[in-house]
Amino acid sequence: MNIPSELKYTKDHEWVRIEGDVATVGITDFAQSQLGDIVFLDIPTVGETLEAHEVFGTIEAVKTVSDLFCPVGGKILEFNTALDDAPDAVNGDPYGAGWIIRVGLDGAAHEWLLTADEYKKLIS
Repeated sequence: MNIPSELKYTKDHEWVRIEGDVATVGITDFAQSQLGDIVFLDIPTVGETLEAHEVFGTIEAVKTVSDLFCPVGGKILEFNTALDDAPDAVNGDPYGAGWIIRVGLDGAAHEWLLTADEYKKLIS
């Protein structure tokens, strides 16, 4: 199971890469493996400002649809539009080409985010 140490994680299986005042968000390798083949993402919140833990969209796999939770508060700046044509990039490269959204951070603390080691304990 791939769990990059430089990222932060949530108990809902999202990962976060914070660079300055922008956070890139996706789902973890564990999450994509549990969902199976991803066929569609619905992200209607681009341009909206959300609080941490609010639903920002859904991810649809062959057998299920799951909510996606924003791990940080801020304005949803961008959706990875490449996923419109290739949602399976989330399965193949969840930490790279499979990123889902970028969020302009609101400046709030993110103390609830897990380290890689804490996330490993959660899923083991």
